[in-house]
Amino acid sequence: MKVLSTTLSTLFAVILATVVAQNAQSQEDQYLDEAKDKATEINESAEQSQDRIDNIANQIDSKLQQYKTLLKEIEGLEVYNSQLRKQINNQEEEMADLNAAIDEVSVIERQITPLMINMIEGLEQFVALDMPFLEQERSDRIADLKAMMDRANVAPSEKFRRVMEAFQVEMDYGRTIEAYSGLLPIDGQEREVEFLRIGRTALLYQTRDASRQGIWNKQTRQFEELDSSYRTQVTKGLRIAKKQLAPDLLIVPVAITD
Repeated sequence: MKVLSTTLSTLFAVILATVVAQNAQSQEDQYLDEAKDKATEINESAEQSQDRIDNIANQIDSKLQQYKTLLKEIEGLEVYNSQLRKQINNQEEEMADLNAAIDEVSVIERQITPLMINMIEGLEQFVALDMPFLEQERSDRIADLKAMMDRANVAPSEKFRRVMEAFQVEMDYGRTIEAYSGLLPIDGQEREVEFLRIGRTALLYQTRDASRQGIWNKQTRQFEELDSSYRTQVTKGLRIAKKQLAPDLLIVPVAITD
């Protein structure tokens, strides 16, 4: 009986140990499952946190990039504004200079008008004392200048330009050769002749049939007839002036003035 009791005790102990071991294993498995669940939960939370961190980092990068872009725009605007301020300052200086110039223009205009009138009168006297070539054309030019001076719709600058242009035309007469047709009293009868102007050195004429020719005498202020020895030279000069011959030496009389 004692042996049986010992065996039962041993069996019970084995069964108890087995039950305890199973319970322990079951409890350990439960702990492991809970640990796995916790680990999974932690990993998922970590992933979510990482996603949030990544989103925040991306937002920060985007905001930083925007900030840098804004800084560049601000820098560009500062440079642009600085340039604009310089331009505005320069324009203000130009406006001040322009206003001062406008004030001076009225003074200059008051001074230049009498000057132009004197210039026209001087030009008229010069033409009257000069050799009598293109008389109608030159007198009409002076008459036009006088009429222009009375016109209010012509700017002073244009008036001055026209006066200077007339002076330039008169100056050009002194260094050019020219041929033109006209009427001249000869022996009490007007005849059609060709005039030859050689600068302001000589003014000659020749009839259409080349039978008579003459020259303007600056001292007597009248035309004097030349003998037939000058016929060829006058004809040659007329053809040169008309560009029918190449420029060449001409032999014509020249009045000596004191």
